[in-house]
Amino acid sequence: MASVLILFAHPVYEKSRVNRQLIDKIADLDQVTIHDLYEVYPDFDIDVAQEQALLLAHDIIVFHHPFYWYSVPPLLKQWMDLVLEHGWAYGKGGTQLRNKKIFNAFSSGGSFAAYQKEGHNRYTITELMAPFDQTAFLCKMTYYPPFVVHNSHLLSPEEVAVFADQYREIITGLRDGRFSEDDLVSASYMNSLIQKSYSL
Repeated sequence: MASVLILFAHPVYEKSRVNRQLIDKIADLDQVTIHDLYEVYPDFDIDVAQEQALLLAHDIIVFHHPFYWYSVPPLLKQWMDLVLEHGWAYGKGGTQLRNKKIFNAFSSGGSFAAYQKEGHNRYTITELMAPFDQTAFLCKMTYYPPFVVHNSHLLSPEEVAVFADQYREIITGLRDGRFSEDDLVSASYMNSLIQKSYSL
C-alpha cells in the first residue's frame, strides 16, 4: 500500500465549496496525509526541512489547489521554490524524489470547452500543466495527469458530491495500486480512470 501526501493550498478555505468537500471526502483515509499549507504557514515562513521530511515519507504527492491564473496559489509556488532545492530534489546529488509520483488536483471556474485550442483560454489543461510536468521530470519523478473539477462555480451540491466521490476513488485507487501505470501516464485527466458516468 502506497502512502499519499496531499499538499493542500487554498488561501480562503473557509469560503471554499468544492475543495472543502473534496478534502472532507478523503480525510478519514489510512495512509493519506492532508497537509494544509495555509493553515501551517499563515506567514509564508516555510520549514524546508520539515517539508522535505514529509516528501521523503510518502510515495505519491498531490498538489491540491484551486486553479489561480493558470497556476497555483502563491504559497504553493513559494513552497516549490524553497523546498525543491538544488542538490536535494534535482541537480548534482539531487535524487531524493526519484521514482515518486506526483500530480495536480484542482478546481477551475472554466469549462472543459474553455480549455481547448479553440476555446476561451486557447490552451488545454495538459499544455498549461507543462511546468509541473517538467518540474517532475527534473526531479526524476513520474507526473500523472491532473484531477480536474471544471465549472466549479456552477456545480450543484449533488454534482460536487459526485466529484468528491471520484476524488476519493482516485486517491484510494492510487494508494492501493488499482490503476495500471500505462493508463496513469497516458490519460489526459485523472478523472477518466474512474468507471462512472460524469461530465467534465
